Formats: sequence, C-alpha cells, structure tokens
Amino acid sequence: MVSMRNGWTRRWRVPAAVAAGALPALAFPAPALWWFAYAALVPWMLLLRSAPTGRRAALEGWLGGAGFILAVHHWLLPSLHVFLLPVAGLLGLLWIPWALLVRELLGGRPSARRAACALVLVPAGWLLSEVARSWQGLGGPWGLLGASQWQVPPALRLASVGGVWLVSLLVVAVNCALVLLIAVPRARIPALAGLTGSAVLTGAVWVWAARPEPSGGLRVAVVQPGPVADGPDSAERRFAAGERLTRPLSGRPVDLVVWGESSVGEDLTARPDLARRLASLSAEVGAPLLVNVDARRAGHPGIYKSAVLVGPGGLTGDRYDKMRLVPFGEYVPARSLLGWATSVGRAAGEDRMRGAAPVVMDLPGRPDGRTGVRIGPLVCFESAFPDMSRRLTLDGASLLVAQSATSTFQESWAPAQHASLAALRAAENGRPMVHATLTGVSVVHGPSGERVGAALPTSASTAAVYEVPLARGSTLYVRFGDWPVAAALAALAAYCAVAGARSLRRPAPEPSSPPARTARG
Repeated sequence: MVSMRNGWTRRWRVPAAVAAGALPALAFPAPALWWFAYAALVPWMLLLRSAPTGRRAALEGWLGGAGFILAVHHWLLPSLHVFLLPVAGLLGLLWIPWALLVRELLGGRPSARRAACALVLVPAGWLLSEVARSWQGLGGPWGLLGASQWQVPPALRLASVGGVWLVSLLVVAVNCALVLLIAVPRARIPALAGLTGSAVLTGAVWVWAARPEPSGGLRVAVVQPGPVADGPDSAERRFAAGERLTRPLSGRPVDLVVWGESSVGEDLTARPDLARRLASLSAEVGAPLLVNVDARRAGHPGIYKSAVLVGPGGLTGDRYDKMRLVPFGEYVPARSLLGWATSVGRAAGEDRMRGAAPVVMDLPGRPDGRTGVRIGPLVCFESAFPDMSRRLTLDGASLLVAQSATSTFQESWAPAQHASLAALRAAENGRPMVHATLTGVSVVHGPSGERVGAALPTSASTAAVYEVPLARGSTLYVRFGDWPVAAALAALAAYCAVAGARSLRRPAPEPSSPPARTARG
C-alpha cells in the first residue's frame, strides 16, 4: 500500500512540475498579469522544496523549465511544430541548478540564517538560468521574468539602474519570501525582512535614481502597412502600401519616417528605380526614411536584413546589417544535423548573413536650425538584447529604433510580447525607443519607458506621427552594464566555495571493520 501511494505521488508530481513552470507565462503579454509574477513561482518552489531527493528536484526543475519555455514561446509552433518540444527540453535543463538550490536552501526546516541566504542565492540561481539562455544560440533573452514588469514605473526605474536583470532578481526574491512565509514559520522574520528590503530598494531607486534630462523632441512617423497576402509580387505590394501610407504625411512636420522590417524586398543598389521612388517620397514628405531591406545584395553572397536611411538625395550611405539572427526563423543551427526542421515547419530554407558591427546613423540638420539627431537601429528580436541597445547608447544614439515584423504570428501573443520590450530598453538607456512593425504592434516609449501616444494594434493599416521626447545624460545601467549579473555570479561562487570548504573539512567516515570469522571444529 505504501509503495502504491508513493508511486501515485511520483506520478502527479510530473504534470504538476510542468504546469507550475508554465504559470509565470501569464505575467507576460498578452495576458499581461504583471502583478502575478510576484507569486507565480511559489507553486513551483513549494514543489521543489518538498522533493524527496536531489535527483527528484533536478527532474522537476527540468520539467518546470520546459513548461515555462513551452508556455512563453507556444506561438512558435507554426514555425517549429514538434521541434519546439526538444527545444523546450534542452532549455529546461538550465533550471536544474536553480531547482537544486531551492531544495537545498528552502527544503526541510531551514534556520533563519539559511532562509536569509536563500533570499539572495535563489534569485541569483534563477538569474543564472536567464543569463545562460540569453545566448543567441539558445534563442536569446526572450521571456526574462523582469520583462513582465514593462508597464510598472517603479520596475522601469529599477531597470535604469541594473537593467532587466535587477528587476528579475527582485521578482524572484519576493517569490522566495512568500514561500518562506507559507511553508517555514520559523523563517518569517527573514522573509518579512526580505519583503521590506525589496520595497525599500525600490523606493530608494524611485527617489534617488537619476531621471533622464529632457533635451527637446523629435517628430517620428511610424508606417504600418498591415498584412499583405503572400504571392510572387508580395514584396512590391508591401512597398507600394508603404508609399501609399507615407505620402499623406506631406505637409505635416515630420523629422523621420520609419518603415518596418522587410519593408523593401529588393537591394536598392541593384534597383535604382526603387531608390529613386524612396528619395522622391522623402523629398515630398520633407524627412528621411528609415526602411528595411530584406534581399540579396549586389556583389555579396547571401541575404541580408538591413536598416537603410534614404534622404531626398537618395541613399545616404548609412546602413546597418542585422547581427543577431533568429534561430530557425533566419538560420538553422547546425544545419547539417537539424536541416530537417525545414520540412516540418517554417524554418529558414536558407541562412541569412550576419552584419559585422553596430551602426549609429546621423539624421540631417532640421529646418528649424537644430542639429541632427543620432539614431541607433536594431532589427527584429535584437530589441530583446539589453547589451545591443546599451552599445548604441554608448556610441552616441539619442533615439533607438527597432524595425520588426511578426506577421507569421499575427494572432498570437508574440506581437504584444515583442512590443513590450521597447519599454525596458528605453528605461535602461534613458533614451526613447520606436518599435515599428509591418503588421503591429507598433509602439513608442519615452526615455523613462513611458508610453508615448497610442500603440498601433495588429488590425491597423496606417501611418501615425509621434512627438518623441529626447533626453540626455546617462543611466547607471549604461555606465555600469550588467552588474547585477556579476553580483549574482559572485554570490553563487562564494556559496560554492564555502560549501566546498565545508565538505573538505568534514571528516571521512570510519572504515567498517571486516566481519569476524567463526572457527569451525
């Protein structure tokens, strides 16, 4: 009877781990239950702390991590199909160290000292998994827990100090404190101290962290043509839709017009007729156009995705080639082994080419006599990488622009998730960010991460002009970079060193004496 009960317990823990790991996805768009993030990890952590063995905790950490990846990235199914399952299984392995930490520090009846350590080390362990999967080869930093707080002003202020990483640490620390309050009565004092400390840190940052200094504004038009049916002439029809929506901007005060990703389907150096049409459009509107070319380039092998600036006189020479490509969407990792993915989904049939370096573009001086503005372009999911926008800010960009296209995932959570990242990047850098897409959601955020104007939903086919506030100065995140990551790794390293030293000092067990022999006579 006991063995049957134990078997049943083991069976229900497997789906429970997957479901508990998936819960935090509700904090992200489209549900956008941002407040739920502060308790979403509690069921998973309660399960892990009760794991009977370390091996069991590792299994449930892996299953929960796979559940999280499946829930946050479920909209990738049209592209990856069944291949999403092994991808989730692979990435789920990154949560095993965190799961072992949860069981070690929160399991049983932890002392007040061990509970206090857990409030530091459990968030650090979670951040380790986020940093590891932020490597572009593993899909990039999509679905970081701190990114769920994109619409919370105090969290955006924290991001200006320590990036999205600091927000993730705080969210996990609150979850950890709640677990202590629920399951460990003797640790309520450190748990309450942790909650109080999180609130005090947030309040201190809100009061004392430097705010961006206003330095004028820029009038930016975002052109969103909407879905264009696939076909042999779809690139030309998309180009024509962009022209049609841009032309009515003539006569309105506009400093820059931004088109979305893949808005131009031919290389402009090989198609001077298209370049002339864009130059004529720029002259008619009275502002340069930042378009995005998705095409083979004359004299170069392969296909590039490039942000290209066009003025009334034609191509300005400013061009940025996308550096970080979407796995499977724009290239297939280890194509010789995984190329079969193209036969079961919408994986890239041909790998795109990578750019070599970030580029900051200079807008020409404006008629009112004010000097030109420097813009830092990003393409598609490059807006998910905090280091890329930080690099552009350090290089002098005063406006960040992300050109995107999520038409493949039009009816999913993907467009809203992608658009939300602009708020984090704006707040981290103290620079406004324009997120311009072909099919929505297009959005603009000011230098504190605040929304500017109304977002363009996926149902919109229009051009909208935004009064974008500019700012000068530097945030702590821009100055010091990913210091929360370094602090978390240092804390984990210190913990491992102390644990290792204790194991070395522990006396070895006495060898057992050999069994006595009985004389026979």
